[in-house]
Amino acid sequence: MVVLLVACATSVQRQQAEQYSAKPVPIPPNPQQPGRPDTGYHYLVNGNYLKSGLPASLIKRFGLADTANLLRRTGDNASLPYDYTTIYAPNGVKVVAPNCLYCHAQKWGDSVVVGMGNSLSDYSMPTIGSMMLANAFMNATASPAEKAASANLLRAGKATAPYLVTASKGVNIADRLTAVLAAHRNPASFVWQPTPQLSIPQQVVPTDVPAWWLLKKKNAMFYSGFGRGNFARFLMAANLLTVTDTSEAAEVLTHFNDVLAYLYSIEPPKYPHPINQPLAAQGKAVFNANCSKCHGSYGPGGTYPNLLIPTHIIKTDSTLVQSNFSTPQFLQWFNKSWFAMGTQPAALVPFNGYIAPPLDGVWCTAPYLHNASVPNLETLLNSSSRPTFWARNFEKPAYDYDKVGWQYTVSTKQYTRSTYNTTLPGYSNAGHYFGDKLTTAERQAVIEYLKTL
Repeated sequence: MVVLLVACATSVQRQQAEQYSAKPVPIPPNPQQPGRPDTGYHYLVNGNYLKSGLPASLIKRFGLADTANLLRRTGDNASLPYDYTTIYAPNGVKVVAPNCLYCHAQKWGDSVVVGMGNSLSDYSMPTIGSMMLANAFMNATASPAEKAASANLLRAGKATAPYLVTASKGVNIADRLTAVLAAHRNPASFVWQPTPQLSIPQQVVPTDVPAWWLLKKKNAMFYSGFGRGNFARFLMAANLLTVTDTSEAAEVLTHFNDVLAYLYSIEPPKYPHPINQPLAAQGKAVFNANCSKCHGSYGPGGTYPNLLIPTHIIKTDSTLVQSNFSTPQFLQWFNKSWFAMGTQPAALVPFNGYIAPPLDGVWCTAPYLHNASVPNLETLLNSSSRPTFWARNFEKPAYDYDKVGWQYTVSTKQYTRSTYNTTLPGYSNAGHYFGDKLTTAERQAVIEYLKTL
């Protein structure tokens, strides 16, 4: 079994062998600290885990006013988008900062689903120009105290913006963002370094944002399962955007066992349309015979195996896991940093493959695969039908409840940033060919069953 990085030579040798395992590897249990879900939710949507932001007095000038109040928050937050929060900077100035829901929630009709990965994000345009304008605006209009309260966030934004451009809309840059922030942070103190202390690779590796409600079943975090130990430390990593030092990080950490407890309490949305129950029952039998070995079983007595699947078996785009081996400086930074210290440390343990995720709520988590390269379940289970270039409407997104995924149009090339181009490195839609052996009728039955999870 893969275990946490420790000094014991035999454990290190075992890890090195399992990085390139020839067969699936089970991830051992990883008990977490208890917390209070209600307290965790309040901190998640109202808390000051970022300590710097844009002056609240100027927020309308930045176009962030929003009266929809989808989270039904009170006070200053009632007039902000759900993915922003009013906080007080250490110098007492009221500011507005992004919160975790920027990536970990998504609008669905007239509501917002907390814990659903945001598959509608757009990082396909350079933002360095916007950051320069924001700095110029602040210099011209903000008071000295407001400038000080905003400095850390604007500094991080200016440093990271050149590195966060994706080839298309709808994919996430969290891995890249974290790496760039790490390059600017002393690992032991988190003090900001004006110039990067680590070499930053040129390629942006795209990812989809996994649903938070899956975490309760998982023994490790992230698509490659390399996040081990204390999950709370990984969850608070966005604090690297604005943190001053590790004493501030330690205070933020005291809240994140509660946040984790809240994430464990989230249940996936129920499929909102009628389900053909006899067909779903047939699909369950097909699923249990062909899919449950990796993805687990569901219902009373259901189990989840927590298996890491080597790349030579899963055959999906390996760019993400290979980046862990080609850029080991970031693994080394983390594993000698504050995150890996203390009585409840975290560690990154690389593996040459991906975890087979639980499928709870899979019907609403399109697009599929770790890089968001497959638009719906029908094409996931039939690789020959996967489009090479496919485009969706990000302004008015529409869901296909029969094929289970985003409505899309097939293109002959990448005409716009709304088109996903699977020929690019890191964007391939290859792999996970296990559904190809099923008949058309069996695939339809499995899809109907997946709607019930």
